[in-house]
Amino acid sequence: MVIELRLRNVKNKEEILENTSYLEREPESNIGKWEDVFGNKNDIHIEIGMGKGDFIIEMALTHPDINFIGIEKYSSVLARAIEKLYDKEIPNLRLIRMDANYIEKVFDKEVDIIYLNFSDPWPKKRHAKKRLTSDIFLEKYKNVFKKDNNIIMKTDNMNLFEYSLESLSRNGYVLEKVSLDLHNSEIENNAETEYEKRFVAKGNKIYYVSAKKLV
Repeated sequence: MVIELRLRNVKNKEEILENTSYLEREPESNIGKWEDVFGNKNDIHIEIGMGKGDFIIEMALTHPDINFIGIEKYSSVLARAIEKLYDKEIPNLRLIRMDANYIEKVFDKEVDIIYLNFSDPWPKKRHAKKRLTSDIFLEKYKNVFKKDNNIIMKTDNMNLFEYSLESLSRNGYVLEKVSLDLHNSEIENNAETEYEKRFVAKGNKIYYVSAKKLV
């Protein structure tokens, strides 16, 4: 269902992407220089697979002392997020159209936290390496994090969640906070994604983990 929603076409998507100041059109040129892009040395948090932007927009508005970067590979989805920014001025927010496989070409020891919200579960075993918590991606993230590796993940897919807990633990992460029902837990300040709102309305449980690997 997630992929189907993401691929719904927006006819004027390229025009929307062209006429926004939030989109970094050549993000590779900013590698090692994201402090210059934002004009400060504040922490940088990124969301890989930002969808239609509800989560990262709310986070950027709520935490003006943190710089947020949303990454999304589908142009139509990114266009929908940009439409939500027409009447807003959020200087601590930037967006990138990019496949997560190329993340090392965009960041070099600059990121403090990575958010993985409702990522594609890639349920077939032969596709496991495409999961954003696979060994392959966790290895990529090593070159992205400034210091300690911090990943915060939410999903409604139990199989992906179990896989991710195992993968994170195997790669040296400490599971600091784990919830099998986020919306009935003591975890606070949860900004919701568009998918999360739909899932919760249907009574689905949301699984959550905050994991850290000390360097």
